[in-house]
Amino acid sequence: VLYQFASLEPCYTNSSEYHCFEMLNNIMNALGMPPAGVSAPTGRIHVGPEVQEKPALKKVYVPEPEVFEDAPMMTALLAYLNLGLLVVFGYIRDFLRFFGYECYRGAKEWGNEGFPPLYHDFETFYHRNVYHRGSALTSTPLAGVPGAEIEIIEREFADTSFSSFKLTDKKKKYLNTGSYNYLGFAENDGFCSRETIKEIRRTGCGIASPCNELGTVELHQELETLVAEFIGKDAAIVFGMGFATNALNLPVLVNEGCLLISDSLNHSCIILGARLSGAKIAVFKHNDIKDLERVLQQNIFKGQDRVRTPWRKILICVEGLYSMEGTMCNLPAIVALKKKYKAYLFVDEAHSIGSVGETGRGVTEHFGVNPADIDILMGTFSKSFGACGGYIASTKEIVAHIRTESHASSYASPMSPPVTRQIIASMTCIMRTEDGKRRIQRLAENTRYFRSELRKRGYIIYGDSNSPVVPLVLFTLANICIFAKECLNRGLATVIVAFPATSMLGARARFCLSASHTKEHLDRTLQILEELDPIVGMKMSRNRPTSAFMDFWKHFFTRSSIDTRAVED
Repeated sequence: VLYQFASLEPCYTNSSEYHCFEMLNNIMNALGMPPAGVSAPTGRIHVGPEVQEKPALKKVYVPEPEVFEDAPMMTALLAYLNLGLLVVFGYIRDFLRFFGYECYRGAKEWGNEGFPPLYHDFETFYHRNVYHRGSALTSTPLAGVPGAEIEIIEREFADTSFSSFKLTDKKKKYLNTGSYNYLGFAENDGFCSRETIKEIRRTGCGIASPCNELGTVELHQELETLVAEFIGKDAAIVFGMGFATNALNLPVLVNEGCLLISDSLNHSCIILGARLSGAKIAVFKHNDIKDLERVLQQNIFKGQDRVRTPWRKILICVEGLYSMEGTMCNLPAIVALKKKYKAYLFVDEAHSIGSVGETGRGVTEHFGVNPADIDILMGTFSKSFGACGGYIASTKEIVAHIRTESHASSYASPMSPPVTRQIIASMTCIMRTEDGKRRIQRLAENTRYFRSELRKRGYIIYGDSNSPVVPLVLFTLANICIFAKECLNRGLATVIVAFPATSMLGARARFCLSASHTKEHLDRTLQILEELDPIVGMKMSRNRPTSAFMDFWKHFFTRSSIDTRAVED
């Protein structure tokens, strides 16, 4: 009975059912059986006196309850005080600029009386007085492939505003935890690189014609056939830019008289495409299924604005893996709602394709959802495949409609042949070779190990336990600036994110794990975080070990000077 239950897709609607489900998991773990929601392993199961063969099943996970731990009260107060001081000093600097005591490098407007302003006052104020002060820690120029290690070119800034700089001849090597190189295909050698070099010699680097004229060649058709096979859809179409795949194709799918329902944390390319479409846009709380159903019911009941007629089409847009939070969409519940209310479903798998699922086929495989239940599957090649561009996979009719009506097909340049060959080579490696399977398995192991270590040590991290995107929440602007600076001093390159890309208290460092990382790389990263905790104070989780608070002050008063030179070649 337990094995039969384990092969089913569980569904719970409240915390009581969830705790019962967890209790069943504990019982099955004690018996040495797979957890509920994960298919039983292949083997012979004794049923009475006979022996019954059980077919091979893939691992299927259930959506995890999301936990976004809030900032401690003192941290929140310090964050607002920090921002307040920056704003006060910013106005003082603007006052000095007005009288010429400091050079003004921000955007200026003149001669537009009677017209709406081109620049929002606070955005430009924030950019020149807050963002520029951290420019020395962001937008660093790279030299080479963003693999497990990366070379960064040092810069010399002209003044303290960090608004202009010049490159130097100095390069330093860092441990790279900030690139979307999930499966490690960003490399200078290997099968994919050799195939790409051959393609450059065979066809060159570009095609000087739009896709709908002379730009589509046999190589593109080969890739589209391979993508459709990999995703599990009838047909697919590829584009040269991932951002444009959403921004230019959503207006082809919906228009005036349609309703587009978007997750509140969807990427800006989905937001831009929704605005360009002319459809009515409704937003639901991030991954909140109850709020999604409320939005569906409310808008179906009201109908179109003014005329109150039924919507011509309802399209739900979500992401498989959200790159800023590390969370996964609750796909089984969203598919159930989509079927219940006769809506269409658009899933952006830019970050989940290749990095999630037993064979890298994204959230559909991860949650055991049939790809046929999702009307449109979109993804990009710039994360797991070491290339660029995007795809849309759907039915033959929808793909044919996009091919003839999309501006991305009619006016944009097609995908470069060597980029196309890189994608074909990497996707073939994932589908048909042991090396591809090892990469997926290594990424999953790195993800579980790194996330479990961070949680065990008391850091606040967001996201699903199987997500290779690991946001480490630091809350304040001051924290992320000193964190990024000290990480670079210790030879660790990562990404920092703050307002307006996040909420005011959502400043964070974002680690992107890769199959190219070894356990030694991850242990080195954890060691650096431990060294920085007495300086930054990052262990703010309520579930941190009881000794973490005392260790912080012990290290704070007894710390010695640490060599902070970057790692040399």
